[in-house]
Amino acid sequence: MNEIENKHRRTVLLMGIALILCILSSFTLGRYPVSLSELLGVLGSKLGLPIESFWTGSVEAAVWNIRLPRVILSVLVGACLAAAGGAYQGVFQNPMASPDILGASAGAGFGAALAILLGASSMGITIGAFAASLLTVALVFTVSRHARGDRVLGLVLAGIMISSLFQSGTSFLKLVADPNNQLPQITYWLMGSLSGAAWGDIGFVLLPMLCGLIPLLLLRWQLNVITMGDDEARAMGVDPRKIRLWIAVASTLVTASAVSVSGMIGWVGLVIPHMMRRLVGSDYRYLMPASMLGGGIFLLVVDNVSRNATTAGIPIGILTAFIGAPFFLWLITGKGDHYEH
Repeated sequence: MNEIENKHRRTVLLMGIALILCILSSFTLGRYPVSLSELLGVLGSKLGLPIESFWTGSVEAAVWNIRLPRVILSVLVGACLAAAGGAYQGVFQNPMASPDILGASAGAGFGAALAILLGASSMGITIGAFAASLLTVALVFTVSRHARGDRVLGLVLAGIMISSLFQSGTSFLKLVADPNNQLPQITYWLMGSLSGAAWGDIGFVLLPMLCGLIPLLLLRWQLNVITMGDDEARAMGVDPRKIRLWIAVASTLVTASAVSVSGMIGWVGLVIPHMMRRLVGSDYRYLMPASMLGGGIFLLVVDNVSRNATTAGIPIGILTAFIGAPFFLWLITGKGDHYEH
């Protein structure tokens, strides 16, 4: 057992190193290539180190104002979506669970569309998406409390119902939007993109993301216990209802934060946890940090492809669907590993 655990620890460590390498290489890609020495020089000078400038102003602007915020957001959004997906799959004992199972993404889409329709700024759209996402999940929890029968099943069904309601609302907003200005903006936001990433976005979502990711890391031992069943969890002194609630709240918080700044990016929360299970197994002590790192790597690579494939850039949601849909088919046809609790 110790040998297996050491192997999983090494895997997580190697993934952390891979993430750092991906981050560094991301700065060298683009229409304005930046060397590693220029990157370190710009970052060092911004941190207050006495480094004499040997780079141009355009390089400094590209690194600090454009690429660094986008790289940071890519990693954070990928980590949040993958962590939420892995947590939901454990909580609901469902291999097909994803971060939008409780309607967070549908609510964010409605909130962003409404903000665009009202002529809000970029930050206003982010705030609208975040607030509507949290409101949607709160409504799901309220409805599920009055559901009869199994509470977990009632929560999932309430999520499906409320999601459908808000998706209909988004469709109505698209119908009444200005087809020359507002409709294209709504459509592009719903496709998912990090092209407008800015330091203000990071400042807005960093705290709620950390408030969600840290509890998910701390509760990964309890998550292991509740995947064995409620009776076993109670026998080991763990309250499964309380743990599910905390994990659902934390997962909702990170999902709402991620979607509010990135738009609708699907498949990350479904695909990455399954990929990580093939590497570290179903033990959440290693699966949760591996999912966070894997999600950050995956979305960062996809975003690099997105911004370099064409001049205008390809929405991330399109690229993740190209990868996620074939994986989903591979999974449900039984050719992939069976899901284990």
